[in-house]
Amino acid sequence: MPDNRVVQGRMVTPKRLAELVEDDSVMEADRIEDAERECPDCGGDVLKVGYMPSVTAFVTGYKCQDCDWGTREE
Repeated sequence: MPDNRVVQGRMVTPKRLAELVEDDSVMEADRIEDAERECPDCGGDVLKVGYMPSVTAFVTGYKCQDCDWGTREE
């Protein structure tokens, strides 16, 4: 599985994908994976990435490859 993926027509790294979900900078991010679910807004493919928004937190972020939809789970 590649480290970088295409999201909304742009190639993104795991850290950049996490920043798109978080809408802020992050400390570190794991590999991008397929979330095996459809976007609730447009029906497109959803990616997931685990990341650390701070020293004491680890969350999983989900982002649609085709639209602005994104969410996170703590």
